[in-house]
Amino acid sequence: MSTPLSPNGAQAPKLRSRPVTAALILFGGIAALILSLALSVSVGAADIRLATVWEAVFHFNPDLTHHQIIRELRMPRAVAGALVGAAFAVAGALMQGMTRNPLADSSLLGINAGASFMLAVSFAFFADISYLQVMFMSFAGAAVGLGLVYGVGSLAKGGLTPVRLTLAGAAVGALLVALAEGIAIYFHIGQDLAFWFAGGVAGVKWLQIQIIAPWVIGALLAAIALSRSITLLSLGEDVAAGLGQRTGLVKAAGVIIVLLLAGAAVSAVGSVAFVGLIIPHIARFLVGVDYRWIIPCSAVLGSLLMVFADIGARTVNPPFETPIGMVIALLGVPFFLFLITRMRRE
Repeated sequence: MSTPLSPNGAQAPKLRSRPVTAALILFGGIAALILSLALSVSVGAADIRLATVWEAVFHFNPDLTHHQIIRELRMPRAVAGALVGAAFAVAGALMQGMTRNPLADSSLLGINAGASFMLAVSFAFFADISYLQVMFMSFAGAAVGLGLVYGVGSLAKGGLTPVRLTLAGAAVGALLVALAEGIAIYFHIGQDLAFWFAGGVAGVKWLQIQIIAPWVIGALLAAIALSRSITLLSLGEDVAAGLGQRTGLVKAAGVIIVLLLAGAAVSAVGSVAFVGLIIPHIARFLVGVDYRWIIPCSAVLGSLLMVFADIGARTVNPPFETPIGMVIALLGVPFFLFLITRMRRE
């Protein structure tokens, strides 16, 4: 890869990247994602042949029950899984790049909890709220959660560090979740919020996808456009500023993108943790430290993880469904402990 020059003529450090590997991951991942979506549509309480899935997609017959199940129930949840998986993964990649914190993730830094809290407020005080309004409330809650985490973390002497940011995220997240559960109990809306607390794509409809898809896709494209600046920022603020980077503007844009991604994802499938923690590390290990590759690869790998987790949630204990958040946590918790151990050694 050529070494980029900043506007003031300074030369950026050479970055370790593997563009060939990244291209293979992107093309192979997209092909695998298409196959996984087909598998996701065919697997469930009633197994459906892939040939029937093909017919339902391209030759839909509303008189056939299997075609209706595929079009109205299974296709929306499969598409939603791919969208929110990419959203959570890219949000985590952006946060890790901006903060240089290997533990950064929307679930660990209070963003998901803030969105869940505002969902509880919405259901408790605004009974007739539309889904679009619910999504905007989720955006606001994500912003509140992130603001509280940065505020609490900055109070400590010496300012923010990766560990302090994570501890503040854990504390603020626990507070917001407790408040949301208290609201649910007091206003008797626990059943309505159970889906969002557990996390899952079972209840997603086409209307929700039509609303969140433009936001998620637009934010993903914005993240890719910002990727070079995130790469420089991940080298350190002093390095980025020396290379002509307007670090404050880049961080502000990155935070807005993260809030859009996390807020839209939580409003659709609830507070699913660890996707944004695991996937960016895997992408960085495979393709190097250049975020021009990390972000698109994280989007593809995050989609794959979410779709396969949904398949696992449906097949581990049929005909009952396991919360998808639990399935991903089985991978995320050991990975989190591994990162903590590695950070301690370093």
